[in-house]
Amino acid sequence: MKRETVPSWLELLLTTQFFTTCANHLLATRNECNLFCTECEAPPTAFCGYCLSSDHATHRVIQIRRSSYHDVVRVSEIEDILDISDVQTYIINSARVVYLNERRQQRSCRVSSCKAPSSSAHNCEICSRALLDPFRFCSLGCNFNAIKKDMNCDSAGSSTTIDKPSGNDENEEEPSRKRSARHRRKGIPQRAPFF
Repeated sequence: MKRETVPSWLELLLTTQFFTTCANHLLATRNECNLFCTECEAPPTAFCGYCLSSDHATHRVIQIRRSSYHDVVRVSEIEDILDISDVQTYIINSARVVYLNERRQQRSCRVSSCKAPSSSAHNCEICSRALLDPFRFCSLGCNFNAIKKDMNCDSAGSSTTIDKPSGNDENEEEPSRKRSARHRRKGIPQRAPFF
C-alpha cells in the first residue's frame, strides 16, 4: 500500500476493537461485533450481523475473523479496495487472510527496542517478525505504520530542526525501560514481625 492509496477508514479499522458483545442486541445469539463498514466511519465502528441488516444494507462491509486470538480479514474481501501487495498472506481454514495488526514476537523480550532480526530470510520492516515469503510487512498495521513513518520523515526533512524528533524518540523509549525494570520484583521483601 502506497501513501497515495491509503483510505481514510484504514486507521479506524486498525484501532477498532472487535468481538465484543453488541450493545444493541444483548439478548440475541451470535451478537459479536465482527463487522466493519468502510463507508460510514461513524460509531459504532464494529457491529454485529443484526446491525448490518438494518443500518448498512447497501454499504461495503468486511467481516473480521479470529485466528489464534488475532484479528484477520480475508484477502478476497479486501484486495479490491486496499493494496495489500506488500503484506504477508496466510492460509487459515482454506482461506487466504492478512493480519490486521502486529502480533507479539515469539521470543521473550521485555524491552520493545530489542526487536532483532531473526534468522529468517524475510522479515517485517517494522516489527522484524519472520515472514514466510518475500513480503515487506507482516500485517496491515505494520504497512500503515511504515507509511506514517515515511510521512514523518518527509516532514522532518523539510524542517530545519531535523535532530529534534530523534531526540524525542530516545526520551520516549527511556520510561519504558525504567518501567520494565521496575516490574521485575513484586516489592521489597519484609520479614514477619516477632511476637
